[in-house]
Amino acid sequence: MTGTLLLSLLALILSTACGFIFIPQILNFCKKRNLYDIPNERKVHKNAIPRLGGISFLPSMVIATLIALVVLSYNYRGGKLEVNSWAVAFAIGMLLIYSIGLIDDVVGLSPMTKFVAQIIAALLPPVSWLYINNFYGFMGICAIPYYIGAPLTVFVLVFIMNAFNLIDGIDGLSGSLSLIALVGFFHCFYLEGLTVYCILIAGLAGVIVSFLFFNIFGNAEKNRKIFMGDSGSLTLGYILGTMLVKFSMNNPNVMPYRRESMLMAVTLLMVPVFDVVRVIIVRLLHHKPIFKADKNHIHHKLMRAGLTQHQALIVIICLALLFIILNTALYDTLTATMIIIIDAAIYTVFHYAIDLIVKKRGSSPYSLV
Repeated sequence: MTGTLLLSLLALILSTACGFIFIPQILNFCKKRNLYDIPNERKVHKNAIPRLGGISFLPSMVIATLIALVVLSYNYRGGKLEVNSWAVAFAIGMLLIYSIGLIDDVVGLSPMTKFVAQIIAALLPPVSWLYINNFYGFMGICAIPYYIGAPLTVFVLVFIMNAFNLIDGIDGLSGSLSLIALVGFFHCFYLEGLTVYCILIAGLAGVIVSFLFFNIFGNAEKNRKIFMGDSGSLTLGYILGTMLVKFSMNNPNVMPYRRESMLMAVTLLMVPVFDVVRVIIVRLLHHKPIFKADKNHIHHKLMRAGLTQHQALIVIICLALLFIILNTALYDTLTATMIIIIDAAIYTVFHYAIDLIVKKRGSSPYSLV
């Protein structure tokens, strides 16, 4: 276990260093090519900001992970490292999503093209027999057959990719929520002794730390502020969604049966998932197209309530941590179904309180933009 921590630390340091090397180069490239995210009535930023920060994610993670895996194979496994079919499928899917996001950030793609690419990438894990096969008693459901679990896995992966893409609306939000989830998944896989997953997670977490430095604290006037763009948010969503599926899949050959597996995995992604579900419901109630962008996400509402971007970020981070702490404390005493109901109730009350504050400020909780 000490070896796992040391190798993960190596991957974290290498990835962080790569991020601090790559991102300034990306900023200079965007300045030369005039590649900026231009403010409009739906966006909260006021300056033109480069949006290619996500380009640094995959290269940094791959470099850090490969170096750590080489050290692992030669120092702990006699120079041998096995690669299974799902790992190949995951790599192909990740590269596809990263590429589609990058192309969209640079030249733009139609929503249908991106959606089709997401479905193709989401199909790869269940094709390689990585799929959601157990609900562990949630809503009274336990084992799930492949013909149900496979399409469910595709839906979950596409949903999570878009959840992280849609919540990427203020400085640091998508990156911070991703970092929290990665730390949680690292803890889960570390307890199971799955070293490779720990290294992979650390390799991604490092570059996110670098990105957050530029994203939150960077000076736009000095060309040192950057957004992650679709290449970043979609890639993060795909990786985190795959981690959810991997940890929640019941496979006695890899991990022992744990009834809390699905609950803990979902808890780590609860805020972006709840946010998208709520926004879809709101759009349906107001007879608006569910795929039409607006300013009704959680960060938009908090800013209408009078908070700054950074204040809204802190509130949402605290909310995410609250769900993790609460669900961890409750899973030994309550069923997963009851815990999710409690979480949904808390989230509903939270938004009701925001609505009251927004109304007192003379604004509408719902934005038509």
